[in-house]
Amino acid sequence: MPEPIRSLATLAAPRTDAKDPGVLTAESASGAAPVRPPLMYGLVSAAVVVAALYFGRDMLMPLALAALLGFVLDPMVSWLKRRGLPRTVAVALVVTAAVALLAGAGWFIYGQMRQLANNLPAYENNINQKVRTIGKALRQPGMLDRYSRIADRFEREIETPAPKPAARATAPTQVEIVGQSESTSKRMLALLDKVATPLTMAGIVFVFVVLILLDKGDLRDRAVRLLGADLHRTTDALGDAARRVSKYLSMQLMVNATYGIPLAIGLLFIGIPGALVWGLLAAVLRFVPYVGPMIASIFPLALAFAVDPGWSVVLWTLALIITLEVISNNIVEPWLYGTSTGMSTLSLIMAAMFWTALWGPIGLILSTPITVVLLVLGHHLPQLQFLEVLLGSERALDEPTRLHQRLLAGDIEEASDLAIELADESSPLAFYYGVRLGTLRLASSAHGTVATAEHRMRVLSGMESVIEELREQYPPPPDLPTRVACFGGRWAVDVLAADMTAHVLALSGVGAKVVRVGTMSTEYFSELDLSGVEVVCLSYFSPDPTTLAKFFVRRLKRRWPDVSVILAAWHTNPDGPTAYPIEEIGADVLVTSLDELVAQARSRLSTTDAQPFAAAHLPEEENERLASLQASGLLAPALRGQFDKVAKRVADAFDCPMAEVLLVERDAELLHGSATTVGGDDDEPPEHAAERALSMAAHVVASGQPLIVPDVLRDARYATHPGLNERGIRFFAAAPLLDDAGRALGALCVMDTEARNLNHRDIMLLENLAADVVATAQMAREDWSQQATPGHPSAPTRTGPAEPAPA
Repeated sequence: MPEPIRSLATLAAPRTDAKDPGVLTAESASGAAPVRPPLMYGLVSAAVVVAALYFGRDMLMPLALAALLGFVLDPMVSWLKRRGLPRTVAVALVVTAAVALLAGAGWFIYGQMRQLANNLPAYENNINQKVRTIGKALRQPGMLDRYSRIADRFEREIETPAPKPAARATAPTQVEIVGQSESTSKRMLALLDKVATPLTMAGIVFVFVVLILLDKGDLRDRAVRLLGADLHRTTDALGDAARRVSKYLSMQLMVNATYGIPLAIGLLFIGIPGALVWGLLAAVLRFVPYVGPMIASIFPLALAFAVDPGWSVVLWTLALIITLEVISNNIVEPWLYGTSTGMSTLSLIMAAMFWTALWGPIGLILSTPITVVLLVLGHHLPQLQFLEVLLGSERALDEPTRLHQRLLAGDIEEASDLAIELADESSPLAFYYGVRLGTLRLASSAHGTVATAEHRMRVLSGMESVIEELREQYPPPPDLPTRVACFGGRWAVDVLAADMTAHVLALSGVGAKVVRVGTMSTEYFSELDLSGVEVVCLSYFSPDPTTLAKFFVRRLKRRWPDVSVILAAWHTNPDGPTAYPIEEIGADVLVTSLDELVAQARSRLSTTDAQPFAAAHLPEEENERLASLQASGLLAPALRGQFDKVAKRVADAFDCPMAEVLLVERDAELLHGSATTVGGDDDEPPEHAAERALSMAAHVVASGQPLIVPDVLRDARYATHPGLNERGIRFFAAAPLLDDAGRALGALCVMDTEARNLNHRDIMLLENLAADVVATAQMAREDWSQQATPGHPSAPTRTGPAEPAPA
């Protein structure tokens, strides 16, 4: 592919050649000072932060511990506050209960340890006997001992010095140092100094915890002010950090409990004294990463060594600890933790080493929560995004970038293996949709900017090999009649896109072939063979192919007027608007994604079996779903006013003019809440909105999943829907209304007259709002069942579906 010619001004401007430091830049020629690299600033900033953390540890450690305890205690304070208690009283009750719990646990452990100390003399004989047995076994000569003696003899022979003349021996003089013993007062002061430091830190932590719990809102406001001016990002970051740390601590508590309780029960059956203490101690010490479990296992093993003259108790205790560790590490922790932290294993280990080096054992305890907070801040705040790359568990490069990098490096074999691996994980169609097209977009964007001729050659040749490998691995169905012709518009990357399109269509059951574009001449079009072809797909990665595409489509339509032309604008963002003048070019439809292309090609084939708008299929448990809808209370007319307000709130949240609560009955779609009728009659029954065959909500009910249609007119499944076209709807999104068994009873929908899309967080929000609709109906049904009596005014006047209104 030829590289675009640079302008004369660009060629004439002074440039810096990385290979020739003698070439002057425009800045250096004008005498400007050289710009320092950003890496230097980053390293200096990191050094300053690490130094501040180390030298300020006496103040920062209590504050970090207090913040961690605040995460633990604040949910209980909030729970009491929701019950009507003032925040001060709630904080006092929670802190008092926590201190009492710690004091009780400490007193219990002290009593158990004191009892064990009284019984230790009874175990002295067992310990001495086992020590003598072990010493005797070690002193017995063996093979290693013989090798050791030979090595020692050989070493003595080498190191033996030459004999010296005999000297007169002098008797050594004995020197005895007599010092004054340390006074009792000094020993007491030394002991007090050792005790005062942890007590002082405990007192500071206690004060900080109380202050954090009392004035959480002010601290949050100050954090928002410090972290940046973007209120939305900062609010999301703080909320996400609090949620992840709280989830991590709660999951850690559950993991430790599932380890400590079975350990205590097992030690009790084995006969280890103080089994409850060792189970409690193991649960507490597992909050210390890596080191805590090892320390917790020492105590029961030492007692097992002491209480039994034989070795059976030691072996049973060791087997119990190993079994619980294997189950906890490989089953319980992956099941409970899931993605609660989002950190990689390497980052967890590195964080533990880093914070332990800075703050000692307390740093080891705080390493995971602190690193989780840093990870969340890096995810939400652009200036700290490097933290997400360093600490996150997600891949540093997405799949299209990974494949593109392998191609740039010339690793064709690795690129092919990666492509086949990704296709095997999901499907070849999913690979083409999400990875292959993204890789071609990256290659097209780099063309003429940072890509050299060698880079372009590697990408093109490598991508051809990847396609051939995928064709061999996933061959299309045989004997498919050729119905679609795929043309590559201008560049070699366009031809690769045409090859990809043909393979995707073939895997989708539509026969397709690749036609090379030649010179746009009369001879070329006269020799062009499109027999049996009904659809032509024209692929372009160029940002503005209007002239070439218009000329090609005009000549094509002149000779084959019945052929439908699909213009595939691969360089355009599929989720955003496009600037392609489709009317000027003369193509029938514009697509920007492969799923759109397949849908449009299918809909334009003359022998297709698809209807203009296909009705949704019935769920497997349709009768159970209908019974659940009747019993849910969603159909009650008394809820109409509440659902209208919900629809209005949803429309405002998503900045859409329309939002509706739709219920799917056996043969009809019922409208039971609309953003355009807020404040309507609460006794108004659900309206008949559409037949079920034309229901958009029925598709949501059939799949049980959210349905997002960014542009109705560009989606062949819904482009001919009469209701959407009449209302001018271009964007449609819906989340299912699910009952307790996961059956969809209807949908909460948002609509707009302009094309748009929702991100992952928006979809989750829509699902949560749909769950709130179902919860509202359930709470209303429970209130009615408790309050309503025959003739009671608060009882619902109707629980069944409304009669369909006349069309």
